[in-house]
Amino acid sequence: MSEQSEVTIVRRSVALPRKLVDQAKSVAPEGVRENFNRLIILALEDFAARRKKKAFEEAMDRMGADPEILVASQAVNGDFQKAERDGLDADD
Repeated sequence: MSEQSEVTIVRRSVALPRKLVDQAKSVAPEGVRENFNRLIILALEDFAARRKKKAFEEAMDRMGADPEILVASQAVNGDFQKAERDGLDADD
């Protein structure tokens, strides 16, 4: 079964301001400008990707501010620093 046949199509009717449509078309890639359906798909894919990236960044920020994670990170960093110096002492 091909990937194409597994796709479910959802049809929606939307009312958009003409100015927004014109702006989107003016910045759309050449092959998409006159294919409004494809333009909307690209716009929604871009929106979803940006929101997903933002959610990930926010989760990383929360994790980076977590006191328990900071303590664990410092401990791991200390272990790596010891390992980096291993064998470099002048006494060896």
